[in-house]
Amino acid sequence: MSREILLVVDALAREKNVSKDVVFAALELALASATKKRFHENVDVHVVIDRATGSYSSYRRWIVVPDEEFNSPDTEIALTEARQRDAELEVGDFWEEALEPIEFGRIGAQAAKQVIFQKIREAEREQILNDFLERKEDLVTGTIKRMERGNAIIDCGRIEALLPKDQMIPKENLRIGDRVRAFLLRVDRTGRGPQLILSRIAPEFLVKLFELEVPEIEEGVLEIRAAARDPGVRAKIAVKSNDSRIDPIGTCVGMRGSRVQAVTGELAGERVDIVLWSADPAQFVISSLAPAEVSSIIVDEESHSMDVVVQADQLAQAIGRNGQNVRLASELTGWELNMLTIEEAEEKNQQEFEVICRLFMEKLGVDEEVAKLLVEEGFSTLEEVAYVPLSEMLEIQGFDESTVNELRNHARNALLTEAIASEESKESDAEGLLALEGMDSETARVLIGHDVNTVDDLADLAVDDLIEMTGMDVERAKKLIMTARAPWFA
Repeated sequence: MSREILLVVDALAREKNVSKDVVFAALELALASATKKRFHENVDVHVVIDRATGSYSSYRRWIVVPDEEFNSPDTEIALTEARQRDAELEVGDFWEEALEPIEFGRIGAQAAKQVIFQKIREAEREQILNDFLERKEDLVTGTIKRMERGNAIIDCGRIEALLPKDQMIPKENLRIGDRVRAFLLRVDRTGRGPQLILSRIAPEFLVKLFELEVPEIEEGVLEIRAAARDPGVRAKIAVKSNDSRIDPIGTCVGMRGSRVQAVTGELAGERVDIVLWSADPAQFVISSLAPAEVSSIIVDEESHSMDVVVQADQLAQAIGRNGQNVRLASELTGWELNMLTIEEAEEKNQQEFEVICRLFMEKLGVDEEVAKLLVEEGFSTLEEVAYVPLSEMLEIQGFDESTVNELRNHARNALLTEAIASEESKESDAEGLLALEGMDSETARVLIGHDVNTVDDLADLAVDDLIEMTGMDVERAKKLIMTARAPWFA
């Protein structure tokens, strides 16, 4: 019998061009499936075939679970009971009990054959996929074999790929027999085996097309540093030259626009703007908004945004139709862009100036003249007044050391007052949460750390969110949330 198994494995491995381990695994599943038919209940059977001798052993096994999660005695064993049998068992381990192996020759031949060949087919598909992925071909070319509910099935040679409808360029009319290019977006592992998922709208597709058309990119002379697309309509790429003698924009455009036109033709007429990349974010934004002319830029590092100021007659061009130009520029640069006319920028600056002046007058106890002087010198927060070096503040005309120290003390006292008020607010919030039945101080502290400050905030959470924040079990999470929601139903 053992020799018979070895012969079957050897023959199938050679016939199907897969490893013997794949055939052994398929046989183990077939034997386990046949063995399970002895039982009326749903059991977990594990079969192990000795790769050298062909002999095999069968086991019924139970997975070790925490005591409070134990609910399926056919396939699970509680941790406490498992450790009575083997003290070294942990959650996730298996407790096994040997079974009498069934005769290999008495297995339902058809069932075993189906399992074996299914596993071998999966292994063949996996091998073909691995061979394909090893070539590292991000750009896939194939022929549309058929259409299924708007999705295109692409024949790529020995393997098929899926181009979903939502990854096609809008208004693009693809038909069976058309030859198409697409970017390999990901590989989905499904019950039917691995599936290549393609995209024609991903920014990476645009980058790969330029790499095809512009040999200087493959040579490393040019780099595409970023790309953004409104598929089928307009796109932007940011390019950088690693050789000062080469014009990156002209190189990508090509002689009489030949290179960029080839890319546009592949993208159903999508217009491509080629932008010069810059390490200076403000300069990069100015380039990305071309052809609109930028008057000035105010950078807010904290919110990662920029106020972009343009002349009134340039505003429509800078924003673009339906906001397209500024949206693509924002995606390309990674900055949030707020478009303003010069008049709007001045009005906004004046409003901010007045707000900061009022803050300084209220918190520092100074008059309007001193508050304006501080703002004009570039101070915008209490922290700056409190902690900027003494020498810098003494450079302000009319400020002596006594005045500066008084201002700094006022600023520090105001910041301390705010900090105390914030802590008292948190303590008040914690008291509200702690009053909830089933709550403890550690859980309340963790919740407040996640900005869940009140009972209402807790009531708005989903069970999964609460578990992720605190690590508590499902039952406790459900109970806490329902307790917090009790006033809703009162």
